[in-house]
Amino acid sequence: MAAITRIAEFITQTDVPKDALVVVRSAFLDTVGCTLAGSVEPAARIVQKLAASEAGSGSSRILGTELSVNAGWAALANGTAAHALDYDDMCFVSLAHPSAPLVSALLALGEKTGAPGRTLLEAYVIGFEVEAVLGRVMNPRHYQSGWHCTSTIGTLGSSAACARLLSLDAKATANCMAIAASSALGLKENFGTMTKPLHAGVAAQNSVMAALLAQSGFTASERAIDGPQGLLVAMTGEHLDGREIFADLGRRWEILETGITVKLYPSCAATHPALDAVLHLRREHELKPDQVESVEVQVDSIVPTLLIYNQPQAGLEGKFSMPFCIAAALVDGQVGLDTFELRIHDAAIRELMARVVMKTNPALGKDAPALTQVMVSITCRDGRKLQRAANNARGYPENPASEEELKTKFITCAQRAITLTAAEIVYEQLRNFESIANLNQLAS
Repeated sequence: MAAITRIAEFITQTDVPKDALVVVRSAFLDTVGCTLAGSVEPAARIVQKLAASEAGSGSSRILGTELSVNAGWAALANGTAAHALDYDDMCFVSLAHPSAPLVSALLALGEKTGAPGRTLLEAYVIGFEVEAVLGRVMNPRHYQSGWHCTSTIGTLGSSAACARLLSLDAKATANCMAIAASSALGLKENFGTMTKPLHAGVAAQNSVMAALLAQSGFTASERAIDGPQGLLVAMTGEHLDGREIFADLGRRWEILETGITVKLYPSCAATHPALDAVLHLRREHELKPDQVESVEVQVDSIVPTLLIYNQPQAGLEGKFSMPFCIAAALVDGQVGLDTFELRIHDAAIRELMARVVMKTNPALGKDAPALTQVMVSITCRDGRKLQRAANNARGYPENPASEEELKTKFITCAQRAITLTAAEIVYEQLRNFESIANLNQLAS
């Protein structure tokens, strides 16, 4: 049995555990908030403008705007907006931002078909599980080779979700996944630019197109994932047994075992444990920036492949800079939505950045997922040495965000694009997402 045949069997025949729907409902809520916040960003505005001129009218809305276009363009625009601020959730197994492409693709197709909310939630779970299995096998070498998993693995997961949403039969579902395998792309070299969030949008758009093409009878190879020239070989350099890889689909539910990580800072997740540690030390010791002689942040070996800007010159670059994030946290006492565009050239932050050093510690990440362990050491000018280790950050599955934190994040994000009243209405609808009979009932 080819891997795609097993995946198609899982997508078309598996019942989703009810407990998973609770997790996914929060993911939808958080992602819509991130999409509204990101909809006013320059990258999102460019895609929206292009959609308005090229896509024509349609039934799928571009969030934060008055535009309704075809499902593919809506998925592209919303996926780009969802990831524009790097505030959207992530998964430590797939090393991807799962919800930006998943939610964007499903909302676009859901509006096109008038699907009920519960169907979208179930489809999300299916897509998430396909991503997780691929991530478990392909990473870390896939990620370390320069591939952006949000758009490579994410395209496969989102396509699985779209196939489920459209209730494609096994043959069409297999074709959908094979088409998706040829559409998976995205390079980490583009981190810190507009193209990184575009990756999420393209993954969502390609997923919608793969599903619609397959629904229309388009064909592709059943060996596109595990064949000798398929995705696994091309993207890992190894011949992997697809039958063995996907054997556990539907038996183990990664969404319940590992979960989804919600971001409470709008920066790369690799900065979050260190930010928690630094902000804790700042509060505990009432630290002022001029008291700090130096800061050392010890990280695992994956982190430096993400945080590639020591001297960021733009807000997007600052999201991938440990020195900037740490200095901003120490100077401002927070890292928020406005930090990166408004504070990137602040003199006090720039001065402190020069005293922040990031070092790799081989012991970190050895027995824990990548991006979860750090050791922060602050040397003060009065001779004090302050240290704090972090094994995860707030918002991680082991330290989940509270309902109040999720609501505050959503309302704050949404108000960048819509009124407070509208934000509160949408928040309540999303909290009861599975009760929506037709997605077109969701507030504009």
